[in-house]
Amino acid sequence: MPNQFNFPRDWKTPYRYRDPAVEILDRKFAKYVLGSSALERLYTGARWTEGPVWFGDGGYFLCSDIPNDRILRWDERTAETTVFRSPANNSNGHTRDRQGRLVSCEHGARRVTRTEHDGTISVIMDSFDGKQLNAPNDIVVHPDGGIWFTDPGYGILMNYEGHKAPFELPTRVYRVDGETLEATVVNESLEKPNGLCFSPDYQTLYVVDTGASHKPGHPRHILAFNVVEGKSLTRERMFFDMQTSSSDGIRCDVDGNVWASSGWGKPEDDGAYCITEDGELIGKIHVPECAANLCFGGVKRNRLFITASQSIYAIYTEALGVPYT
Repeated sequence: MPNQFNFPRDWKTPYRYRDPAVEILDRKFAKYVLGSSALERLYTGARWTEGPVWFGDGGYFLCSDIPNDRILRWDERTAETTVFRSPANNSNGHTRDRQGRLVSCEHGARRVTRTEHDGTISVIMDSFDGKQLNAPNDIVVHPDGGIWFTDPGYGILMNYEGHKAPFELPTRVYRVDGETLEATVVNESLEKPNGLCFSPDYQTLYVVDTGASHKPGHPRHILAFNVVEGKSLTRERMFFDMQTSSSDGIRCDVDGNVWASSGWGKPEDDGAYCITEDGELIGKIHVPECAANLCFGGVKRNRLFITASQSIYAIYTEALGVPYT
């Protein structure tokens, strides 16, 4: 299809509403689109942005710049982007636990950590059955305190985002008890389990399987699982096939829609997809770079932040993100 979204564009020039970067594929998406909101580029100058997380009590947003081995902080009040942590062990995915602490996946150290309120860093998990984790990727926390994360191993495939090393464990999804830190394997059927998120009622877990997504014949799927008593998974099923594109990070809004990053396919598919809980693609938000991840933030959790390659983008919507993601 022709590029109707006018990329690249001059980010210093105001853009006429309604921003053509927002594409309505089904009228169900129209209620989430604000006619007076445009896509904004908040920052550029990274190498690969990932792992966005919103801190509402501080009015700021964090994300990883994995190859530069740093965590960036964008401040809502000043609109400035600064370095939150460097070095950062090639951190990737982040979230917050129910105590408001930052929980992170680290490619470089091949571990999951928690940043305490006093700034000290505690190790949640770095091995299983006496073997080192591959390279934890993305992470979410259940209301019961359980920490769920994926371990596809991208950080040990090359030195660019970690340290090249052999795999010691299968690619898996793990759950760690929030109190005892006892770890269990909840899935090892996916080729490269990547982004993950819970449905608003925490009865469903969505997991992206990127596989070797740049090669034909490998999965580009978002899977869904039933969550059993907050501790295990059952009924694996296809939720959405990204087809020529590939997702990475995903988040839910309070209506149950899954918002998925999109990239590594056709340029016109780069950005964010909005997918209903029935697996129907109803809208897209286009960005001019391969999108890796996203999260909701802002005072009302109605601002969608998109980490995309070298930049950070944001747009206000009428969708409200699920808290604690």
